[in-house]
Amino acid sequence: MDESSAPADARPTLGPDDVEILDQEVTHEGFFRLTRYHVRHRLFAGGWTPTLKRERFERGHAVVLIPWDPVNDRVVLIEQFRVGALEDPSGPWLLEFVAGMVETGEAPEEVARREAMEEAGLSVGRMAFVRDYYVSPGGNSETIHVYCGEVDSSGAGGIHGLDAEDEDIRVFSCSFDEAWALLEAGRIDSAAPIIGLQWLALNRERLKREWAG
Repeated sequence: MDESSAPADARPTLGPDDVEILDQEVTHEGFFRLTRYHVRHRLFAGGWTPTLKRERFERGHAVVLIPWDPVNDRVVLIEQFRVGALEDPSGPWLLEFVAGMVETGEAPEEVARREAMEEAGLSVGRMAFVRDYYVSPGGNSETIHVYCGEVDSSGAGGIHGLDAEDEDIRVFSCSFDEAWALLEAGRIDSAAPIIGLQWLALNRERLKREWAG
């Protein structure tokens, strides 16, 4: 649904001019940054909020690539250690898609191709934009740019990653149906691969036709 066909009550009623940043300070600067903001914003019913103190996790912005082989309808998955999942009953090794952070001056498409080679040894052909989304906008500034990339899955496998970044990444391919079964079983349990597989389920037949030439 495009903006012209969206219900009137779904369109933004407040915008950038309706919020004021009164002050900000960096409270932590390490692997990540934490910034405390003093802000106020307009209310839907009119008037302004009092000054609000909000802390925002500043991680940067990332790209996720869905490596998909349209000829064989296979996806390439990676498995790696994730500190955020330390308490996961199954352990902190998650099944994901290729991903990486956007550095200054980089285009998201460039990041997707670079990370596909570094993390999985994959060359990417045609690419399709999926969408951008906020990870957790209640307190996190990070956005994710999602793409689907055309790959040859026949040689996908092995251990990859950059030693300089302490990466230890297991790579494997599976059929789309097998990947979907992993999602349904809860083995794929982070946002980006869930969103990516759901998008691929809705769009892969169209992509097969578009990429057939």
